[in-house]
Amino acid sequence: MSPKNPDPAKRDPLTIRPANQRGAARLAAVQALYQMDVGRITLEETLAQFGAYRLGREIEGEQYLPADADFFRQIVNGVARHQLVIDPTVDKALADDWPVERVDATIRAILRAATFELTRRKDIPARVVITEYVDIAKAFHDDDAAALVNATLDAIARRAGAEL
Repeated sequence: MSPKNPDPAKRDPLTIRPANQRGAARLAAVQALYQMDVGRITLEETLAQFGAYRLGREIEGEQYLPADADFFRQIVNGVARHQLVIDPTVDKALADDWPVERVDATIRAILRAATFELTRRKDIPARVVITEYVDIAKAFHDDDAAALVNATLDAIARRAGAEL
């Protein structure tokens, strides 16, 4: 799973802003969570593969940005460890007839990673978390998906008592 080829008329927020290692770690975590979900790859295999082959390397002509490997592992491990709490939290923020399991796999990975940060990493401002994950959604999908991510994460942050 790689970001879509952006229409030149659209801004790609991941390439316009200078890349930071935490932002790159978030993108890699979304990709790892997607791989675990769709490919049914274990947590250990995923962490090993990303650590050895993806973080900050070139694969099939795509350059992966240098990432904060520890932060990447915290997100992926955190989602895996707390998924039984994360998914119901996301479900409550989505429409009643649209549970997290029905959401596109990429968006599901984004929502899970962001929800982990919003509910478990109180040291990171909610607006930073929301902005970064909305930017990731824009890199993979159209504006409707980014709007869904924004609204869902905003609701989760408010329920978690985060300052926006």
